[in-house]
Amino acid sequence: MTATVTPITAHEPAVDSFLTAGEAILYVYEDSDGSLSSDCTGCGEYAWTLDVDLGFALAHAESCVRQPRRPRPFRLAA
Repeated sequence: MTATVTPITAHEPAVDSFLTAGEAILYVYEDSDGSLSSDCTGCGEYAWTLDVDLGFALAHAESCVRQPRRPRPFRLAA
């Protein structure tokens, strides 16, 4: 079985977004094949479903308690 990984930028713009229990944001995208995918800024989970409804995203948003990931500071070479 072969998996195809598509960069999240290919899914923009988001069709919806939800605030998670941990106050992160779960972005939902519609893919070119009509399926939905989501990316969580808290836990980093990427999810995908052929069922074109937002139930999977809502369930994740309600259960994810991770706070938004903080960007790492840019380090300069010494």
